[in-house]
Amino acid sequence: MDVKYDEIFSSLRYKIKSLISMYEDQKSKVNDLEKKNLQLRQQAVELEDKLNELDKKYENLKIAKVLSSVPGEDVHDTKLQVNRIVREIDKCIALLNR
Repeated sequence: MDVKYDEIFSSLRYKIKSLISMYEDQKSKVNDLEKKNLQLRQQAVELEDKLNELDKKYENLKIAKVLSSVPGEDVHDTKLQVNRIVREIDKCIALLNR
C-alpha cells in the first residue's frame, strides 16, 4: 500500500510543479503584455499630440493662403482687421485670467 501512496504523491507533486510552472509562464506573459500596453498607450498620446500640432499648422496654412490671395490694398486692410481681432482676443483672455 505504501508504494501506491508514493506513486500518488509523486504524481501529485509533478502536477503541482507543472501548474506552478504554467502559472509563472502566464504571469510573465501578462507582465510583458502590460508593458506593451503601456508603450502603445504612450505612443497613442504622442501621435495624438502630433496630430493636434499638424491640425494647427494646417489651419495656419489655410489662413496664410487666404491672406496671400487677397489683392493689393485689401491685404493691408485684412492684416489690420486680423490684428484688431487678435488684440480683442488678447483682451478677452486677460479678462478671463483675472
